Amino acid sequence: MILSFAHDDMQGSVAVTVEQVADPTAIGKHPSAAGFPSCTAVVDYPGQGYRALFGWVQLVRSTDNSSGGAGFDMDPLRLFEDSPSPYAFFGVRPTLFDAPSRVERDPLHWTAHSYLARTPLDDDERQVRPLLGFSWGFDIDANRHITLRPVQALAAADWNAHLPYLAASHPGWAFDGWRSSPTESGLR
Repeated sequence: MILSFAHDDMQGSVAVTVEQVADPTAIGKHPSAAGFPSCTAVVDYPGQGYRALFGWVQLVRSTDNSSGGAGFDMDPLRLFEDSPSPYAFFGVRPTLFDAPSRVERDPLHWTAHSYLARTPLDDDERQVRPLLGFSWGFDIDANRHITLRPVQALAAADWNAHLPYLAASHPGWAFDGWRSSPTESGLR
């Protein structure tokens, strides 16, 4: 799927690919991760330098998370899980990559909400301003079969529903409401 966004009077896009992992070692995972999903979201944006500085905020709801699947938790890169930043990835046109897996293939429902956002550098307050979002995930059934869920564009209401949790989880940051919806410009 290709999603579009606008920033600084320029158009950008994100190409999202979710696929089942055939060779876990090729992506740095244990062989038991075969059949689980991997998601790659690549940012294409004509701006340069600081104008192309973005981050990815990812929240996950799963039946094995802290709420038993009732709510979303932050999904930071494990190396930075104790960081006060809400971003899992941050940089110039950063690529989001995630390959969730479990050693045991017990029944599970797993959903990620992934948001491309920006933080203005000229502001005194650290703010997160969303540009686009998408949902993806997988399920494991009682027969240990893994089914990937299709990528779906998220809307302002999805981001805005996360605002209380984001503010409580990251009190040193301000989270702006989503002011416009992303548009889907094609499928991949």
